[in-house]
Amino acid sequence: MPTVATYNMSGAKVGEIQLNDAVFAVEVNDAVMHLALVRQLANERLGTHATKTRGLVRGGGRKPWRQKGTGRARSGSTRSPLWVGGGTVFGPQPRSYYKAMPRKARRLAVKSALSEKLNNSDIFILEELSLEAPKTKEIIALLNNFDIGDDKALIITEGDVVVERSARNIQGVKAIANTGLNIRDLLHHDKLFITKGAVAKIEEVLA
Repeated sequence: MPTVATYNMSGAKVGEIQLNDAVFAVEVNDAVMHLALVRQLANERLGTHATKTRGLVRGGGRKPWRQKGTGRARSGSTRSPLWVGGGTVFGPQPRSYYKAMPRKARRLAVKSALSEKLNNSDIFILEELSLEAPKTKEIIALLNNFDIGDDKALIITEGDVVVERSARNIQGVKAIANTGLNIRDLLHHDKLFITKGAVAKIEEVLA
């Protein structure tokens, strides 16, 4: 089992913790992570785009001129796709972009991302993270204590709403509950800050 240091909010090392091999030390599978990311992005699409075909465009019921004898091309409707103001051919229509993926594969993607972060020393385990009230400057101070520079940071708690509110106004920083752990956030952010309690919850689900 990999052993990593635990830190307090001041950035000082206060202890150690053993992480579960089945979650933080799996073989990184780039292909599964890619599929899981594509699935998540696709499932977020609303698919409400729509264009009007010639049958949906208003007007065009009368034949604009007689069939023969005018010297002009034959035409049956002013809403033909050939006309300005006519319908659209093969335009986008409402559809679902939903992609399915087995649960084991989705969990493997998350475990691969966590293992990769740990291999790159991009995970910091916090003994605890508690704020009395939403304070953006306290989250900024926490990140400065770890000297992460301009890296994007993801904070994972046991569902602390105060921490989530404190971090939501900082560019490049996001706080989520362990129940909302997802492949997009793991890959998008450079550094992970996970509370000790959240680690236990994550291992309980994924191990």
